[in-house]
Amino acid sequence: MEILQWLVRGGGPSLGTMTRPEGRRVSRRDVVGERYWTSSVSRVDESTVRIRGYDLEELIGGVSFSAATYLLIRGSLPTPEQTRMLDAILTAVLDYALEKPGTVAARYVMSANPNVAAGLAAAVLAVGKNTLAPEDTARFAIESFDRLQVSDRSAAEVAEEIVSEYRSSRRRIPGLGHPVFKYVDPRAQKIKEIAETLGFWGPRAAFYETLHAEFGRQTGRDWIPVNDVGMMALVLVEMGFTPDETTGVAILSTLPGVIAHLTEEQESGRPIRVIPADSVEYDPAVRDFQADKEAAGW
Repeated sequence: MEILQWLVRGGGPSLGTMTRPEGRRVSRRDVVGERYWTSSVSRVDESTVRIRGYDLEELIGGVSFSAATYLLIRGSLPTPEQTRMLDAILTAVLDYALEKPGTVAARYVMSANPNVAAGLAAAVLAVGKNTLAPEDTARFAIESFDRLQVSDRSAAEVAEEIVSEYRSSRRRIPGLGHPVFKYVDPRAQKIKEIAETLGFWGPRAAFYETLHAEFGRQTGRDWIPVNDVGMMALVLVEMGFTPDETTGVAILSTLPGVIAHLTEEQESGRPIRVIPADSVEYDPAVRDFQADKEAAGW
């Protein structure tokens, strides 16, 4: 009550950390009984920044960016194998020319608002169900394997059931297909090879391959490959990343390419890009506003 009365009288600028008249510091917990936020990601004091408890000065030059990324997201220092695997994943996408919607969006935005942050935001906002986000594949792989674990049937039988259900409900199995690559996505294949070498090809990933084979058997489309984003999802799940975290990692992997495109766009000196007129078919109809207005009862 004494603290609240002091606040009402104007004692202190905010509900953060304040000092009472007698000199004792008062935290928000003293006022409302609980912390507004809790975080173990990092901490800053007068002389040190700590990342997951480690002095940032020791991390600078002491670990690679991939290792630091793993530390921040997963909360512990990675092994050399985990670092190599994450490094491979972060270089698996990088760029896909002007055939990636996010890159095109970023360049359009940059031509109108020559600001790197605005362009990056446009690219990130384009990430989702149809492009770059591995989270749906990650959830599918986890849930499908969980279903296998509680079943008394073989992997082949469970895979047949799952694929049949997806086909009957006209749902797409996430992680499959590519507009260019047939049978094998070479980027995905490379990720798998590294995962097998480093010990990150686990049971969820293996069962997903069973599902992929069953999809090819049922549809006759065995030329549809596991794509790079699908493979990223499988390996990241085996490394312990959550589905939502996999999309964050995928976005991170593509940012260097977007930055390169934004620089190129800015240097082109071509402001306000628009879709070329010969690439658009417009409705040629001409309507009579007055006649239609009267017909509508105005």
